Amino acid sequence: MQLGSLHDLYVDELKDLYNAENQLLKALPKMAKAASASELRTAFEDHLEETRGQVQRLEQIFKKLDASPKGKKCKAMEGLIEEGKEVMDEAQPPVLDAALIAAAQRVEHYEMAGYGCVRTFARLLGHEEAAELLQETLDEEAAADKKLTELAETIINVEANTAESNA
Repeated sequence: MQLGSLHDLYVDELKDLYNAENQLLKALPKMAKAASASELRTAFEDHLEETRGQVQRLEQIFKKLDASPKGKKCKAMEGLIEEGKEVMDEAQPPVLDAALIAAAQRVEHYEMAGYGCVRTFARLLGHEEAAELLQETLDEEAAADKKLTELAETIINVEANTAESNA
Protein backbone atom coordinates (compact mmCIF):
# COMPACT_ATOMS: atom_id res chain seq x y z
CA MET A 1 0.00 0.00 0.00
CA GLN A 2 1.34 3.39 -0.99
CA LEU A 3 1.30 5.87 1.86
CA GLY A 4 0.69 9.07 -0.05
CA SER A 5 -1.44 10.80 2.55
CA LEU A 6 -2.03 10.95 6.28
CA HIS A 7 -5.26 9.05 5.68
CA ASP A 8 -3.31 6.24 4.00
CA LEU A 9 -0.91 6.11 6.93
CA TYR A 10 -3.82 6.16 9.39
CA VAL A 11 -5.49 3.15 7.73
CA ASP A 12 -2.17 1.31 7.46
CA GLU A 13 -1.40 1.86 11.15
CA LEU A 14 -4.92 0.78 12.14
CA LYS A 15 -4.41 -2.46 10.17
CA ASP A 16 -1.13 -3.01 11.99
CA LEU A 17 -2.85 -2.54 15.35
CA TYR A 18 -5.71 -4.82 14.32
CA ASN A 19 -3.29 -7.60 13.50
CA ALA A 20 -1.29 -6.93 16.68
CA GLU A 21 -4.41 -7.22 18.83
CA ASN A 22 -5.43 -10.45 17.12
CA GLN A 23 -1.98 -11.92 17.73
CA LEU A 24 -2.32 -10.89 21.37
CA LEU A 25 -5.70 -12.65 21.61
CA LYS A 26 -3.82 -15.89 20.96
CA ALA A 27 -0.87 -15.12 23.24
CA LEU A 28 -2.66 -13.89 26.38
CA PRO A 29 -4.27 -17.24 27.28
CA LYS A 30 -0.83 -18.88 27.08
CA MET A 31 0.66 -16.17 29.28
CA ALA A 32 -2.17 -16.58 31.80
CA LYS A 33 -1.62 -20.32 31.88
CA ALA A 34 2.13 -19.87 32.40
CA ALA A 35 1.69 -17.42 35.30
CA SER A 36 2.08 -18.99 38.73
CA ALA A 37 0.78 -15.99 40.70
CA SER A 38 -3.01 -15.90 40.71
CA GLU A 39 -3.01 -12.08 40.62
CA LEU A 40 -0.94 -12.11 37.44
CA ARG A 41 -3.10 -14.82 35.86
CA THR A 42 -6.19 -12.72 36.62
CA ALA A 43 -4.56 -9.61 35.15
CA PHE A 44 -3.84 -11.46 31.90
CA GLU A 45 -7.36 -12.90 31.78
CA ASP A 46 -8.89 -9.47 32.41
CA HIS A 47 -6.77 -7.94 29.68
CA LEU A 48 -7.83 -10.70 27.30
CA GLU A 49 -11.43 -9.54 27.71
CA GLU A 50 -10.37 -5.91 27.18
CA THR A 51 -8.44 -6.92 24.07
CA ARG A 52 -11.59 -8.49 22.60
CA GLY A 53 -13.32 -5.13 23.09
CA GLN A 54 -10.38 -3.32 21.52
CA VAL A 55 -10.64 -5.51 18.42
CA GLN A 56 -14.36 -4.70 18.21
CA ARG A 57 -13.63 -0.97 18.46
CA LEU A 58 -11.10 -1.26 15.63
CA GLU A 59 -13.67 -3.14 13.54
CA GLN A 60 -16.15 -0.35 14.23
CA ILE A 61 -13.61 2.23 12.99
CA PHE A 62 -12.90 0.20 9.84
CA LYS A 63 -16.62 -0.12 9.14
CA LYS A 64 -17.01 3.65 9.35
CA LEU A 65 -14.02 4.05 7.01
CA ASP A 66 -15.53 1.44 4.66
CA ALA A 67 -12.18 -0.38 4.72
CA SER A 68 -11.02 -3.88 5.56
CA PRO A 69 -8.97 -4.35 8.74
CA LYS A 70 -7.05 -7.22 7.16
CA GLY A 71 -4.01 -7.29 4.99
CA LYS A 72 -1.14 -6.37 7.26
CA LYS A 73 1.06 -8.45 9.57
CA CYS A 74 2.40 -6.68 12.64
CA LYS A 75 5.99 -7.89 12.70
CA ALA A 76 6.74 -5.95 15.89
CA MET A 77 4.03 -7.75 17.85
CA GLU A 78 5.15 -11.03 16.34
CA GLY A 79 8.64 -10.35 17.69
CA LEU A 80 7.42 -9.25 21.11
CA ILE A 81 5.30 -12.39 21.43
CA GLU A 82 8.21 -14.55 20.31
CA GLU A 83 10.39 -13.01 23.03
CA GLY A 84 7.64 -13.76 25.53
CA LYS A 85 7.59 -17.40 24.40
CA GLU A 86 11.34 -17.62 24.88
CA VAL A 87 11.14 -16.47 28.50
CA MET A 88 8.29 -18.89 29.15
CA ASP A 89 10.62 -21.67 28.02
CA GLU A 90 13.65 -20.44 29.96
CA ALA A 91 12.43 -19.03 33.28
CA GLN A 92 11.10 -20.91 36.30
CA PRO A 93 8.53 -19.63 38.83
CA PRO A 94 8.58 -17.14 40.48
CA VAL A 95 11.15 -15.59 38.14
CA LEU A 96 8.89 -16.64 35.26
CA ASP A 97 6.18 -14.29 36.54
CA ALA A 98 8.65 -11.39 36.61
CA ALA A 99 9.71 -12.25 33.07
CA LEU A 100 6.07 -12.44 31.93
CA ILE A 101 5.44 -8.97 33.34
CA ALA A 102 8.49 -7.60 31.54
CA ALA A 103 7.30 -9.14 28.26
CA ALA A 104 3.74 -7.91 28.78
CA GLN A 105 4.88 -4.38 29.55
CA ARG A 106 6.89 -4.27 26.33
CA VAL A 107 3.67 -5.17 24.52
CA GLU A 108 1.67 -2.53 26.40
CA HIS A 109 4.20 0.19 25.62
CA TYR A 110 4.23 -0.77 21.94
CA GLU A 111 0.43 -0.62 21.86
CA MET A 112 0.31 2.70 23.69
CA ALA A 113 2.68 4.22 21.12
CA GLY A 114 0.58 2.89 18.24
CA TYR A 115 -2.75 3.97 19.67
CA GLY A 116 -1.43 7.41 20.57
CA CYS A 117 -0.34 7.94 16.97
CA VAL A 118 -3.56 6.76 15.34
CA ARG A 119 -5.66 8.75 17.81
CA THR A 120 -3.77 11.88 16.80
CA PHE A 121 -4.15 11.03 13.11
CA ALA A 122 -7.90 10.51 13.62
CA ARG A 123 -8.25 13.93 15.24
CA LEU A 124 -6.29 15.65 12.47
CA LEU A 125 -8.41 13.89 9.85
CA GLY A 126 -11.65 14.92 11.56
CA HIS A 127 -12.60 11.42 12.72
CA GLU A 128 -13.64 12.45 16.23
CA GLU A 129 -15.69 9.33 16.98
CA ALA A 130 -12.73 7.15 16.04
CA ALA A 131 -10.41 9.35 18.11
CA GLU A 132 -12.64 8.78 21.14
CA LEU A 133 -12.66 5.01 20.59
CA LEU A 134 -8.90 4.98 20.17
CA GLN A 135 -8.47 7.07 23.33
CA GLU A 136 -10.60 4.54 25.20
CA THR A 137 -8.24 1.77 24.09
CA LEU A 138 -5.20 3.89 24.91
CA ASP A 139 -6.58 4.41 28.42
CA GLU A 140 -7.10 0.65 28.83
CA GLU A 141 -3.56 -0.09 27.69
CA ALA A 142 -2.17 2.46 30.15
CA ALA A 143 -4.27 0.97 32.96
CA ALA A 144 -3.03 -2.53 32.11
CA ASP A 145 0.56 -1.27 32.19
CA LYS A 146 -0.05 0.40 35.55
CA LYS A 147 -1.58 -2.81 36.95
CA LEU A 148 1.44 -4.81 35.79
CA THR A 149 3.78 -2.28 37.43
CA GLU A 150 1.86 -2.54 40.69
CA LEU A 151 1.99 -6.34 40.60
CA ALA A 152 5.70 -6.26 39.81
CA GLU A 153 6.56 -3.82 42.57
CA THR A 154 4.42 -5.30 45.33
CA ILE A 155 4.36 -9.05 44.70
CA ILE A 156 6.00 -10.58 41.64
CA ASN A 157 9.48 -9.06 41.58
CA VAL A 158 9.68 -9.27 45.38
CA GLU A 159 8.96 -13.01 45.23
CA ALA A 160 11.44 -13.49 42.37
CA ASN A 161 14.10 -11.67 44.36
CA THR A 162 13.36 -13.71 47.49
CA ALA A 163 13.58 -16.96 45.53
CA GLU A 164 16.93 -15.87 44.12
CA SER A 165 18.21 -14.99 47.60
CA ASN A 166 17.16 -18.39 48.94
CA ALA A 167 18.70 -20.35 46.05
